[in-house]
Amino acid sequence: MAGPPAPPVTQQVGSARGRGQRPEAGELREAARCLVVDADGRSVPFKALYGEQKAIVVFVRNFLCYTCKEYVEDLAKVPKAFLQEANVRLIVIGQSSYHHIKPFCSLTGYTHEMYVDPQREIYKTLGMKRGEGNNVSVRSPHVKSNTLLGSIKSMWRAMTGPAFDFQGDPAQQGGAVILGPGNEVHFLHLDKNRLDHVPINTVLQLAGVKTVNFTNQPQIIDI
Repeated sequence: MAGPPAPPVTQQVGSARGRGQRPEAGELREAARCLVVDADGRSVPFKALYGEQKAIVVFVRNFLCYTCKEYVEDLAKVPKAFLQEANVRLIVIGQSSYHHIKPFCSLTGYTHEMYVDPQREIYKTLGMKRGEGNNVSVRSPHVKSNTLLGSIKSMWRAMTGPAFDFQGDPAQQGGAVILGPGNEVHFLHLDKNRLDHVPINTVLQLAGVKTVNFTNQPQIIDI
């Protein structure tokens, strides 16, 4: 189920702004003041999510996106005990209305923290992209559906929902950041396209959290 615990890693990975480069101090200060909204419509400053405790924050494209759904389904498999042992929060942020949070959690089985940034203020401040990047050869290890089937599933969910709603800007890309406590930024990745997810075990390891076996194959343990 789990790999050995990893020590916290604070160095940056890579040299491009897309992955591993810290946001500018001014960008982080601006993002810290932005408000996110929880499932009950309560607003809290972004900094409240990481000010007192290290946090893995995953920004998803939109709640209707099939790649985001399948990625969050795997995030749901991270045991709370692993996070508690490492004293790390796991948070997903979307960019829809807060009304979509509870249905999306129910759909994916996700029980960790989730908020929304409806005006995409944090997305913009941290430099997250809109539109697909040129490099479309990347493949997320957490996405199981092919593009055609996944797109059909997403459109069906949009058409059968209570209102035809893309649940966020469909051109917006996401990303992942590990930050806190305080203003410490440990890692930043900006997705180039819908499949450019950081492997979940990578961010877990960088945050000092035990890794997870996402396959259905049993692990062999030496005794």
